[in-house]
Amino acid sequence: MPPVPPQKELPNYADSLWVAYSVSVLAAWNSEFVTYPLDLIKTRLQIQGEIANKQEEKLVKAPKRGMFRTTVGIVKEEGVTKLWQGVSAALVRHMIYSGTRIVSYITFKEKVFKKGKKDVFPIWQSAICGVSAGAFAQFIASPTDLLKVQLQMEGKRKIMGLPPRVTGLFDAFNKIVKSSGYRGLWKGSIPNVQRAALVNLGDLTTYDTAKRFILRNTSLEDNHFCHLLASACAGLVAAGLGTPADVVKTRVMNQPLDEHGRGMIYKGSIDCLLSTIKNEGFPALYKGFFPIWLRMAPWSLTFWISYEEILKTLGAKQF
Repeated sequence: MPPVPPQKELPNYADSLWVAYSVSVLAAWNSEFVTYPLDLIKTRLQIQGEIANKQEEKLVKAPKRGMFRTTVGIVKEEGVTKLWQGVSAALVRHMIYSGTRIVSYITFKEKVFKKGKKDVFPIWQSAICGVSAGAFAQFIASPTDLLKVQLQMEGKRKIMGLPPRVTGLFDAFNKIVKSSGYRGLWKGSIPNVQRAALVNLGDLTTYDTAKRFILRNTSLEDNHFCHLLASACAGLVAAGLGTPADVVKTRVMNQPLDEHGRGMIYKGSIDCLLSTIKNEGFPALYKGFFPIWLRMAPWSLTFWISYEEILKTLGAKQF
């Protein structure tokens, strides 16, 4: 009787990139909705103190508030639901950004560096993967970030007696395209990409490295507690690396444009960086750090636990 040829192992479709993409989007939506108010508060804090152009001099007269007073002010002056103003743009953003960054990181890790020995991945290679994946994903998703920032600032403009610039997601999109063309959708993309590269260096690289370190050097298993420790490290490092670039990105995106689509306050990200330091001092680059950190820690925790749990339920390999 002839020997039975070994049967070819069928691929596990749960381990495919499209599943990783879909799961990362679902996990990101969950995290985004839970922590979004902190992102809105952070944006408001970062705009405070900047020198306005002549057409919007009232911005200079706006009272300066800390994190707590900003939160209370939004609830009292605009309503509690305004803490989620612009969340639609944020959810659309994660349909592009979160799925792309995870798939890109996995692709770079498995295909470019061809990770060999299990659970051994040099930190310098992980750093390259994290920076590259973050920059690539953010460049593609940059227009949605621009829409989100502009929607987040509308509540503040209203209580300051300024006319609204946009009334919703599609209105913001149409006005940007009409005034600056499709290239205008990438206003602030350079500081945005820089920020995303640093944030993902902190998030993806730190989470991956911390998780492997914990699994190799402790008796912990690949479970919720391990994910909690690794995500806590990731959130702290990501906030520390990304806050200055986030301040610059927010201000460049929020500034008004002239008839040629050029910024009326800053010439670009470098000008914004230097102007901020000159007018407000170096600590201004860390405006909003506390809400950023408060948001990134639970965001990272919620995202990674959701992501890993969904993969486990589907029978896919863990991150």
